[in-house]
Amino acid sequence: MEKMSDRFDVKGDARNAFDCLSRGGVVIAHYDVSYAILCATDESLRRVYAAKSRSYDRASGVIGSVEIHENVHVLDEEKRRMIRAVTVDHDLPLSVIAPYRTDSPFMAKLSPFLLGMATRDGTVNFLLNAGELRDEIAALSWREQLPLIGSSANASLRGTKYRVEDIEQSVRDCADLIIDYGQSRHARTVGLSSTQIDFRTMKVVRYGTCFDEIAAVFESEFGVALPPKAAA
Repeated sequence: MEKMSDRFDVKGDARNAFDCLSRGGVVIAHYDVSYAILCATDESLRRVYAAKSRSYDRASGVIGSVEIHENVHVLDEEKRRMIRAVTVDHDLPLSVIAPYRTDSPFMAKLSPFLLGMATRDGTVNFLLNAGELRDEIAALSWREQLPLIGSSANASLRGTKYRVEDIEQSVRDCADLIIDYGQSRHARTVGLSSTQIDFRTMKVVRYGTCFDEIAAVFESEFGVALPPKAAA
């Protein structure tokens, strides 16, 4: 399968994105699951929420990677093996909700406002394995110890977007930088985002992209059966 780095300057684009974010900017970036909108300051998050008409009752996620997840999340080894199997061995995207280390220097870099918007009940959501560009941005985030906040690049409750041209104009206008790599790898006919699982209870918080494949890995390799999505 062709890599994004075969067609684009992924490392250079990641650096430009990170520098923009560290200056208080807003970035729309290509993910394998859909396009995402990123920020890193109180003011830029408020800009994002206004552009998306998103309620402050709805949390955002912190940009994650396998390294960030393994250093920050508090999970037993069996659940870590399950996550590695899905995201590394089977190359599937997965949003992992789990308790975080309260003594984490990385999480301590979040302002009180950002911490409140990016965590719920002592948990944080890290989307893992979302593509080369996102992984490069996450690597810079961890290396420079600057947590980044992300959510889907679309107006609230209007469905995730797999192409830049489909993102609502108000959301595009919010961005200081847009990185367009064409259609997302996991594009679907309906606007699915990532599958989210709360690993405290193995509750499926959101049935999203690649859910069936993720569920099959958990059941065949770990004997864990996720509840199927209810028929519409």
